This record gives sequence, structure tokens and C-alpha cells, in this order.
Amino acid sequence: MIEPRLGRIVDSTLRPYPAGYKFSEQIGHLLRRAYQRHIAIFQQAIPDAQITAAQFVALCALRELGASSLNDVVKFTAIDQATIRGIVERLKVRKLVDVAADPWDGRKVVVSNTAAGEELIDQITPFGFQISEETFGSLNPAERVALVFLLRKMIETD
Repeated sequence: MIEPRLGRIVDSTLRPYPAGYKFSEQIGHLLRRAYQRHIAIFQQAIPDAQITAAQFVALCALRELGASSLNDVVKFTAIDQATIRGIVERLKVRKLVDVAADPWDGRKVVVSNTAAGEELIDQITPFGFQISEETFGSLNPAERVALVFLLRKMIETD
């Protein structure tokens, strides 16, 4: 079947969305778009184009936590186990973190920032305020407070 409005072939077995549903107006889609915008701003603003926002979060978490197990980093950052393993591996290759066996439990690994990792945090952190400012965009001060409040409220059950 050819959809007249768009002039393209459409699978006739597909059903339309329920009345009034638009994926582009759904909270998940809007959050994803806002996050994509934030990540683009982060990548443009930071002086090290090789570091990702998630890698920066992991480094900052390790600064706050000190030497930690991967499970502790997962809990602190809300980054899933598989992703954090990849992040730590890439940071290790760049010599930004050390990975060692836990002295009390050889089955666990302990991750910690190297001096180079700490130095990179010090270089990037000042850009954090600029990144947040650009992410907020044209929101006024009250809208910014409300947005942060609502986002925290949404995740408080996690």
C-alpha cells in the first residue's frame, strides 16, 4: 500500500497509534532528546575530545568514593555493569585509572584514579558550569529549579 500523504510504501498490517498518542510528545522521548543535547554540549565544551560524559562521571565518582569495586561505582553512578566495565577499560588504556585485585577478595577488582585521571578531572570540572548553563538553555531561574526538582523526584524511587 502506498501512503498518499508521504508517497511511500507502508506495511498494511501495521496499526496506527491509539488516538492522541504521539511518540514525540512522550516523556521518554523528550528525556532522550534532552540528554542527547546535553551530551553534544558536553563534547563541544570540554578540552579533551576523547573523554565521554560517562567516562567523566566515572572519574568523578572514583574521586568521591576513592578506590572502589565496580559494583560500588555502578551503584554510585547508575551506569549499568556492562557499560561501566567498558568505560573502566577505556580509562585504563588511557592510564586514567588503575585496576587491581581487591587485597581481601581476589575475585573482585578495585578501581582508582591515577594522577593523570585526577589531573583530567581538574581540567574538565570548570567547564561543568558552562555545560549545565548551556543545557538549561533559555529556561529562567524558576524553571531551572523546577526541572531539577522534578527530575530528582522522578528518580528518588530508584
